[in-house]
Amino acid sequence: MAESAETDWVSRFADEVISEAERRAPGKPIVCASGLSPSGPIHLGNLREVMTPHLVADEIRRRGLDCVHLLSWDDYDRFRRVPAGVDPSWAEHIGKPLTSVPAPPGSVHANWAEHFKAPMAEALKELGVDCRGISQTEQYTSGAYREQILRAVRERAAIDAVLSRYRSKQVEDYFPYKPYCDLCGRDLTTVTAYDDETTELAYTCECGFGETVRLAEHDHGKLVWKVDWPMRWAYEGVIFEPSGVDHHSPGSAWIVGGQIVGEVFGGRQPIGPMYAFVGITGMAKMSSSKGDVPTPADALEIMEAPVLRWLYARRKPAQSFKIAFDQEIQRLYDEWDALGRKVGAGQAQPAELAAHRRAVSTAAGPLPATPHPIPYRTLASVLDITTGHAGQTIRILRDLDGVGSLDDARPRLDKAQSWVDDHLPPDLRTRVRGTPDYELLDSLGPGARDSLRLLADGLDDWSIEGLTALVYGVPKVQAGLPADAQATPELKAAQRAFFALLYKLLVGRETGPRLPTLLMAVGADRVRKLVGA
Repeated sequence: MAESAETDWVSRFADEVISEAERRAPGKPIVCASGLSPSGPIHLGNLREVMTPHLVADEIRRRGLDCVHLLSWDDYDRFRRVPAGVDPSWAEHIGKPLTSVPAPPGSVHANWAEHFKAPMAEALKELGVDCRGISQTEQYTSGAYREQILRAVRERAAIDAVLSRYRSKQVEDYFPYKPYCDLCGRDLTTVTAYDDETTELAYTCECGFGETVRLAEHDHGKLVWKVDWPMRWAYEGVIFEPSGVDHHSPGSAWIVGGQIVGEVFGGRQPIGPMYAFVGITGMAKMSSSKGDVPTPADALEIMEAPVLRWLYARRKPAQSFKIAFDQEIQRLYDEWDALGRKVGAGQAQPAELAAHRRAVSTAAGPLPATPHPIPYRTLASVLDITTGHAGQTIRILRDLDGVGSLDDARPRLDKAQSWVDDHLPPDLRTRVRGTPDYELLDSLGPGARDSLRLLADGLDDWSIEGLTALVYGVPKVQAGLPADAQATPELKAAQRAFFALLYKLLVGRETGPRLPTLLMAVGADRVRKLVGA
């Protein structure tokens, strides 16, 4: 068996999956699976359903083994409700397959399912997720599952017996297959008769239509979810598939499916972890049915693909975590850049090294990277101050860190620009004063005036290091201390007061972006003018 020396959770699952595959299906490609319903926006919590098996499948491929990651699009599921913001007339489509529902108004896509599948598919491509998409509409309507459906119907008493173990009351005439009405297209149907020998099935619909069909030839319906899922495990030979917390309560699809898959379909339940909640800083729990939820495409607007991959790779599936759309993204990027430096210096711990490697590359090769990465918080400050003006931005970045062209700072630069445009609160936007605050300048005492003169005189060292030393050093000079003096409570208080004064004079409030970055963005001549020097 191919094993990894790494100690992260991905490697441990890969070891287990490879061992299990050798027992179940030696010599065959190893199958990992995910499932997504395009009933609404596919959010960042749903992404864990895909990233968990992707990382495991990718590790297996890195070891030179044949592994396929199947992504089932549950686009043959029923349309359940009209989400907020969509014309209430869409209620007439409730009960139809998602692929039979018109796309939301203004969409360029053929139907409801495709409208929500498309951005997720693009995001997965950017994330380097190599998976084989399977449309459940195509599978069911092509007759691919016909034998499995007939088998489930033949064994309906056995399925009912499994389900009854978790029911508080018995169900009359249980039937595991739900036809879509041939007239109205909805699943508001009731099976009224079935002949096991001829497979003739009679149903009626709430719309008033009814008919008799031969189930052996009928491809306009689907198995109910708790039967459909284990059927697919057996049909596809799935070895590994994770599942959400909601699937692990008594009577849930994962629990009953684990019994149905063997008793009815002769297969085995996949191994795989239960994965925990993914949240967004400053937001409540995500729900696709409520509509306005951050999606992977939204996250990729403000962060590079390796960073988003890293968030899912570094945490075990059972550990919850949050994704930052607020100012926490700057701290996240600081942590990411620090890890990159540790990796480069050979100082990263094995689990850190493994998570970083899985973030920046796949078995197929490295993901695109920013050639000249500037700290995200610095980029955000510069773009905020310059309002994205290309000429001013490249001037500052060239002075700041020797950036040759804006392309060298991309795609990180573009991600930071999107964050500033869409997520930086208006009250935190930086607007440099156009004219000096003469009233404030006239009110200053000798000590404050002296600090501004020292600042203006020291602006000749036009580097981020020089400006940092300058703004921290002015209060030291005024206190008669050497440049390398240790910070005391008194010195820290003097520095805070000096910083607040500079912010008031430059941007009209007591806080703002890091002062060295702000000074560099404003420019020496304008700084001197605004501080009255």
